[in-house]
Amino acid sequence: MSELVLSSFFPYGAPELKRNYQKFMTRGLLIAALIHLIGIGSYYAPEWLRKLGIISEEPPPARMVRIMKYSELGPPPSLTNTNAAPAIAVSAPTVRPSVGIPVPVPDAEINPEQTIATQTEMAAEVNPAGEEGVGGGVPVIEQDLKIEEDGPPPDFVPFEKPPEVVKQVQPKYPELARRAGMEGTVLVRVWVDKEGKVRKVEILKSDAEIFSQPAIDAAQQMTFTPAVQGGNPVSVWVAMPFKFKLNTK
Repeated sequence: MSELVLSSFFPYGAPELKRNYQKFMTRGLLIAALIHLIGIGSYYAPEWLRKLGIISEEPPPARMVRIMKYSELGPPPSLTNTNAAPAIAVSAPTVRPSVGIPVPVPDAEINPEQTIATQTEMAAEVNPAGEEGVGGGVPVIEQDLKIEEDGPPPDFVPFEKPPEVVKQVQPKYPELARRAGMEGTVLVRVWVDKEGKVRKVEILKSDAEIFSQPAIDAAQQMTFTPAVQGGNPVSVWVAMPFKFKLNTK
């Protein structure tokens, strides 16, 4: 009785859905199939239309190929006659120079008291002191020429004979490290110049910063024999360790 009352107030419900779901499902399947057919047809339609002759197929671009005969080719370049640079004409001197050519003099014309002036006498005659002229009366002062030292060598320099230590210097053990019982090793590289002198010291590796400066001070006081390459001394970098170890005996 209650179901009849509810159905009179709500006529649309499960019975109505059961009657209409088959109709709506069929419509949905048809619409989905139509959408898929349209998508697939848009991909294959141009090919099918060309096969049916409705759309004309565009011909591929033509490529022009010219076939040459062997007789039309020029001769190959010569391997012996290369294009040499044009020669530049240099004009020769019109008069043959005669400077510096000794001329023989008869013995009767030679003065036995005549002497040849030295370089100092010739310089004094050309620019005498106190005479106004090119030099302005300023005497020539000889100065020692200072040869500029070369820069540091590259990291690798080939040599036949390595530098050898002539004067070995042990680093001073830091008192603070001694009290603390610290030990370590410092690896330095030393620039040894052509005279065997130490020009520069660089730290490569140090177990503790407190050992770095004593190792540098010791390396700067050392002397070496220079490295030799081709019979000539060369500047090189030399790596050497300094070990700081406490004497526990």
